[in-house]
Amino acid sequence: MSVQAVLAVGVFVVAYLLIATERVHRVAAALGGAAAMVVIGASGSRQAFFSEETGVDWNVIFLLLGMMIIVGVLRQTGVFEYLAIWAAKRAGAKPFRVMVMLVVITAVASALLDNVTTVLLVAPVTLLVCERLGVNPVPYLIAEALASNIGGTATLIGDPPNIIIASRAGLSFNDFVLNLAPIVTILLVVFIGMCRVLFRRAFAADPERAAKVMALQERDAITDSRLLARSLAVLALVTIGFAAHSVLALEPSTVALLGAGLIVLLSGLPARSYLADVEWETLAFFMGLFVMVGALVHLGVIEQLGQLATRAVGDHYLVAATGLLVGSAALSGIVDNIPYVATMAPLVKDLVDAGGGAPQAHALWWALALGADLGGNATAVGASANVVITGIARRNGHPISFWEFTKYGLVVAAVTVSLSWPYLWLRYY
Repeated sequence: MSVQAVLAVGVFVVAYLLIATERVHRVAAALGGAAAMVVIGASGSRQAFFSEETGVDWNVIFLLLGMMIIVGVLRQTGVFEYLAIWAAKRAGAKPFRVMVMLVVITAVASALLDNVTTVLLVAPVTLLVCERLGVNPVPYLIAEALASNIGGTATLIGDPPNIIIASRAGLSFNDFVLNLAPIVTILLVVFIGMCRVLFRRAFAADPERAAKVMALQERDAITDSRLLARSLAVLALVTIGFAAHSVLALEPSTVALLGAGLIVLLSGLPARSYLADVEWETLAFFMGLFVMVGALVHLGVIEQLGQLATRAVGDHYLVAATGLLVGSAALSGIVDNIPYVATMAPLVKDLVDAGGGAPQAHALWWALALGADLGGNATAVGASANVVITGIARRNGHPISFWEFTKYGLVVAAVTVSLSWPYLWLRYY
C-alpha cells in the first residue's frame, strides 16, 4: 500500500471516528475529510465531481433533494396533522391503539418517502396528540423512530443506506419491494406486538382528555384542500414513476426532480416555504462522505479489501450473508448507518461480481440492507431518524437519553435481525 493510500485511510478513519463520537458536527467531519483527501492528492475535481465510481453520487443527492421539496410542499397543506388526528379518533383515543395507528402510518410513510423526513413531520403531531391525551410522548416517539427504520427498509427511497446500495448495485425500486417488502411486513407485525410489552406502562388513559381528542375535527387541519389534491396527484405520479423507472428509462433521481418541479409549479408557493424543509446539512454530509469513500476507491484501497474478502469467502455465500447481516447490524448500532453502508457498498459489489450474478451472491445486497437498516435501531445514534427524534423530544421538554432509547432499540434490533436470517436462508440459499 502506498504512502498516499495510508494517508487516505488515516484521514478516513479520523473522520469516521469524529462522526461516530460526535466530537464535531458530522457535516464538518465529512467535508473536512473530503478537503483533506484533496490536499493529499487522493482525490481531485475530476474524481470528486465527474466520476461515477469515485465521485459524488448525484443520483443520491438529487433523489433526496426532490423528495424533500415534495414533502415541503405537502407539509403546507396540513395533511400530516390531519392523519394524526384521524388516527387518534379511529383508535378511539385509546393510547395503545393510538400508538399502533401512528406506528403504521410512520412505517408506511417511511417506505414511500424517507424515514428522516417522515419523523420530522409526524413527531410534532405526535407531541400534540399525546398532550391532548395526557400521556408521556417519549414511548410514542421512540416507537415511531423504530418503526420508521423498519418501514424504510422496504423500498429504495425509504432509508438513505438503501439509496446508496441501489446506486452501487444498479438495483431498481421494484427490486427492493420484491425482495425486502415481504420480510418488512412480517417484522412490522412483530414489532407492533412488541410495543404492547415494551411500552406497557405508557397506556394509562385519561377519560376526560380522551373525550376532548374525540371532539377534534380532523378536517380543520387541512389548510389548503386544492393544493392537497394537486400534491397527492403528483406524489402518486412520482410513486408510479419509481415503480416503472426501468421501463421509462428514467433514474429515480430524475423522477423525483420532475415531481418536485411539477409540484412547485402547481403550488405557486414562495420558494422559502418549501425549501425550508430541505435538509441541506444531510445533502452536504453525503457529498463529503462520497468524496472520502471515492478517494479510497481511486487509490485501490477498496479493491484490495474486496479481493481479500473474496478470497476469504470463496463460494460460501450463506456465510458471507450471515456475516454481513450480523456485522452490519452490530456496527450500524454503534455508528450512523449511512457512512457504514457507503464504506461497505464497494466491498459487497466486489463479492457479488465475483459470484458472476448468481442469486446467492446477489442476496448479499439484501443482507447488507437488512443489517444496516434494522441494526440502526439499536442505539440513539444508529440511524439519522433516531437522532432527529431525540432532538425534537429534547426541544419540546421531553429529553430522551441515549440509554433510554437503547434499552428499547437494542431489543427490537436483535429480534428483527434474528428473524431476517431465516428469511435470507429460506429464500436465497
